Amino acid sequence: MKDHIDKFLKYLEIERAASSHTLRAYRKDLEEFSKFVNIKPEDVELADVRGFIAEQIKSGLNKTSVSRRLASIRSFFKFLYREGYKKSNPAKLVSNPKLPKLLPRFLSVDDAFALVESPAGTGFLPARDRAILELLYSSGLRVSEISSLNIDDINTKEGFLKVKGKGRKERMVPVGSKAIDAIKSYMVERIALKSKDRFLFLNRTGKGLSDRGVRRLVVKYARMIGISGKIGPHALRHTFATHLLQGGADLRVIQELLGHSSLSTTQKYTHLDVTHLIDVYDKAHPFAKEKDDSVS
Repeated sequence: MKDHIDKFLKYLEIERAASSHTLRAYRKDLEEFSKFVNIKPEDVELADVRGFIAEQIKSGLNKTSVSRRLASIRSFFKFLYREGYKKSNPAKLVSNPKLPKLLPRFLSVDDAFALVESPAGTGFLPARDRAILELLYSSGLRVSEISSLNIDDINTKEGFLKVKGKGRKERMVPVGSKAIDAIKSYMVERIALKSKDRFLFLNRTGKGLSDRGVRRLVVKYARMIGISGKIGPHALRHTFATHLLQGGADLRVIQELLGHSSLSTTQKYTHLDVTHLIDVYDKAHPFAKEKDDSVS
């Protein structure tokens, strides 16, 4: 099965412009499946896929990861069917495990402000960290989009930047004035570093800052100001979208800013906003308070 997996991954890389992170995830999922069935792809049947999924659930793997592995297997056999290696897709009729409906984590306005203002002091690292946090909250970028930004991608004069999103699709994203100011201050420090690297955000050695480096600094400052729970770059992306929606932004505009290919992906924020409104109602409306008092 290894040769078929390699062909599939090459297709994803060349034809679908899949990222290295996506390719690693697909390879891991398909190699796990290959070890379980231990037969040629041509011989895989519906029962084999169902048996693998059942075994994954039984082993304690969370349902989100199981669903991702099933999606990888579906895509793999869809490719084999299209290329003529299989007469059908044995994973097509396998149902996804039922997933809990989890709303994305986001910060309050006060916590978001406290986080982006938390890097203290002067010098290269505090200036860089402030610029990254401001940009994450200002423009809702994915962590991979932040780390892949080039110094030529941002126009500080006009207040926008060019982003390469999933599938290498480019979009133009506005940048708020505070983020622009933070980036300008960072660029002074960056120039002093005399790095020839073209990435916008650098590590202390003058090389491009990795996705992991961005995640670490977000976690660091979230803990520093006492934000509980798991907070990473994606939480700031959710915060950006949620605060826009609460401020009256149109869902289609938010979709464009986030770089979502489908509006259905963006619609989760409408559910989140309803939850926010219910919380506000419960805390502020006198009838809601009376109902709470009567229960106690």
